[in-house]
Parts: sequence; structure tokens; C-alpha cells
Amino acid sequence: MGYFEGFDGTGFWEDSAYALDNYVEDPPSPEQIVSLEKEIGGYRLPASYVALMRAHNGGIPARDCFPMTEPTSWAEDHIAINGIMGIGRTKPNSLGGEFGSRFWIDMWEYPDIGVYFADTPSAGHDMLALDYRACGKDGEPSVVHVDQEDDFAVTPVAETFEAFVEGLVEASVHDTSEEDRLAALATVREGSFSPVLLRAFREAEDVLPDADGLLRRLAEAIVREKGFFSLHADARSTLMYDCLFWLFTRGNRVDSFARYLRAPDTQERSYASPDYELMIVFCLVSDPFGFRTGGYAPGFLEDWWSSRVTRGAIVETSEGHRMTEAAVAVMIEELTAAAGEP
Repeated sequence: MGYFEGFDGTGFWEDSAYALDNYVEDPPSPEQIVSLEKEIGGYRLPASYVALMRAHNGGIPARDCFPMTEPTSWAEDHIAINGIMGIGRTKPNSLGGEFGSRFWIDMWEYPDIGVYFADTPSAGHDMLALDYRACGKDGEPSVVHVDQEDDFAVTPVAETFEAFVEGLVEASVHDTSEEDRLAALATVREGSFSPVLLRAFREAEDVLPDADGLLRRLAEAIVREKGFFSLHADARSTLMYDCLFWLFTRGNRVDSFARYLRAPDTQERSYASPDYELMIVFCLVSDPFGFRTGGYAPGFLEDWWSSRVTRGAIVETSEGHRMTEAAVAVMIEELTAAAGEP
């Protein structure tokens, strides 16, 4: 077909169990390609994309970084991807799957500029797309980086999908893990707390006078384990969710999970109307703070909430949703133990 001529695809795909369960589809039929193109907005997929998918329909590349001349939210000199979506509907990370192209447009409000085909390690806060704005739905799209955290800023990546695939390199070329770890440690050890947490610490002094120090040491343990400061579904992250919620409810009412997660869009964002995001994730320019993750995946937090409600650790009271005294006692015990770990 004339695509990827001279390209050494040996070892390009990393067929782990996770990749096979979440990305890799059976080879697509012509009928499947046509129907999926209609489903994702009427965009004709590049012939090079179809050719690659016919050989290996989606997956996780072993070479997962692309050098950049323009900085993005990911790094100064490169971007990283988790995987490339296959042409299909049966796997979560396929073009027509649960987290396929239309999911990011319809649910996360990414701009409808084409086809979102590659996710990143940021858990949805930046994506790669085939950009059809200049060529039309039947033309040859370029590849762009779209940054949700920067008002969906679009940064050019490669002129074609073929050029993008051929330009991918191994992460070791851009390995900044040690620098990132040291920066994350500085964040959790020295970063200023949000006004939301500062108020919460004062409200919690009678029960947990060293809450700020314990929170820093728990965050440090998370960084030592992962190499960065981010909360997922692991035990330390779950403990952090517990602690943050308990601190939040010391001076704020929580009537629902949605309200705890984020204040209504009808309100102007303010630390006077706090929420989870303003406590630990994002800061307002008017009053910035340093102790923050910079991004999060709402699904992890929702799973935590559901598990705590199901277990009876969080109950609805006349003062809104609260942790039970027994759950708080367990949390403080675990928090103290985690903070003392080497």
C-alpha cells in the first residue's frame, strides 16, 4: 500500500495482558470500518491508520513518546501516550468503545475537530487527535495534542498519522523520572496548602492537631511509591481520599458526591464555595497554592465514595454526608501508621 515504507515495526507493540484486554481488537472488516467512521462523526480514517490497524488493531506501543519542538502540559520536549485505539467497539479503548473518540467529545467536552485516537498517562487531561479542520472530513488529517487543562489548547504534533507512528521513540530517550520524583517530593514537603485545607486544619485541631504534617508525610509516601504525586485506586490514595473528605466536612456541608467534587458551574469559582478540586487539585490564580496533584480522574474518587457509602463509613446525617466516628478512628490510626513508614 506504500505506507510505513522502511519502517521497522519489530517490537513496536507491547502485547501485555492489559493491552489485549483494553485495546487490541480483531482485524476490522471493510464494513466495520465504514460503519465506525459514520459513528465517530463521518470522518474518513487515514489510509495509513487503516493499514496499521489491519496488521495490528490497536494496542500499546513499546515506543510511546513523540519528540516535540513546542512545549505542552506534558513536557518541554515530548509527549507520551498510553495506547492507540483500534477500529472496533468491543474494547474500552477502541475508537467506538466505552472510552472511544466520541466519549471525549460528548462527556469531557473536547473540541469536535476530528478523531481522538490516543490517550495519555494524564487520565484524560490531554489527548491526541486526528485534526480534520484544514482538510475536511474526507481529507488527510494532521496529528495534534489537545490539552484539557489549558482550555483545550491545540498543539501540532505531526503532519500525518504515518509520520506520527514513525516518529515515536522509547520513553528512555526522554527519561526524567528522577527529576520528576525530586520535584514531586518538593511539592508535598514544601508546597503551600490551599485555603480550603488551611481552614480545615484549624477546624480539626481539637481532634488531629498535626493533620498538616500527617498529610504531607502520607503524600510523601505516595511519591516514594509512584515517583509522582497523583491519586488513583491504591491503598494510600484511598486513605488520602478519606482524610481529605473528613477534613473538608469539618467546616463544610456535603449534600451529594457531585457537589463535593465540584461547585455548580452557575457559581463563580471561589474558595468561599470550596470543593474537592479547590482543596487538592487546582488552584485559583487569585490565591494559588503549591500542594496539589494538578489533575485527577473523577472515576477513582467516585469509586471511593461508593465503597465508603456501601460499607457504612460515610452516612447521611442532618449535617450532610459525614464519616462515622468508627471510620474516623480507623482513618486516624491508618494515617498515623502510614506517616511513620520509612
